Amino acid sequence: MPENLFDLSGKVALVTGANSGLGFGFARGLARAGSDIVIWGRRQEKNEEAATALRAYGVRVVADTVDVASEPAIVAGFSRALEAMGRIDTLVANAGIASQVPFTEMDVARYRQLIDVNLDGAVFTLREGARHMQARAEAGDPGGSLIICGSGSIFQGVPTMAHYGIAKGALNALAKALAAELGRFGVRCNVIAPGFIETEMTFADPEIGRRIADIVASKAPLGRAGTPGDLEGAVVYLASDMAAYHTGDTLVVDGGKMSAN
Repeated sequence: MPENLFDLSGKVALVTGANSGLGFGFARGLARAGSDIVIWGRRQEKNEEAATALRAYGVRVVADTVDVASEPAIVAGFSRALEAMGRIDTLVANAGIASQVPFTEMDVARYRQLIDVNLDGAVFTLREGARHMQARAEAGDPGGSLIICGSGSIFQGVPTMAHYGIAKGALNALAKALAAELGRFGVRCNVIAPGFIETEMTFADPEIGRRIADIVASKAPLGRAGTPGDLEGAVVYLASDMAAYHTGDTLVVDGGKMSAN
């Protein structure tokens, strides 16, 4: 039998915002490759639905209700994940929200609402993951993969979504710092930057979502908008031992749109 170079059997992944959309796509890809999964989300019923779907791949799945806008909730949730699984090998900081507001109309409440989840939530989740992976390395078990869900807004301005771009741009910079700081422990940190992906969030307004998807399809060389399944290969690669020398990078998965414009 051919060797499966991307087999994740024996590894454990924690994915935030994993009960739908991009997060579920990341979790599904990891589960399909054999990784056990911890999923975090704010909606318990959706968490359980996602966990049931992931268990169909024959892996252990733990679902936990965690709001990443709260640092204490993150710390407690990570502790529960370790208690349930014993270790975390892959952490995918994905949880996020989106909103639109002209920059000249931005107020503190709307700014902080997004930053609390998209930036601070990822920062403190990554901190807990880094602490665990560093401690494990110091005990003689090095290695780990920190993966951040980025965005095309890291590279291109999106009108009315400056606050979203601020969060994603900061996380892109953070990945470089974590790669430099944690490399001696065998811990890697990379960003996956999706283009427009058709999800529950991007289609919150179906008319606007379809219009954007059609525009993307007309500009992307591959002729369509993305789906969560299009991100599975990237996350499995970065979680695998085949990516052991890959850190501090940003992988763009956008159907070639940015290259063509």
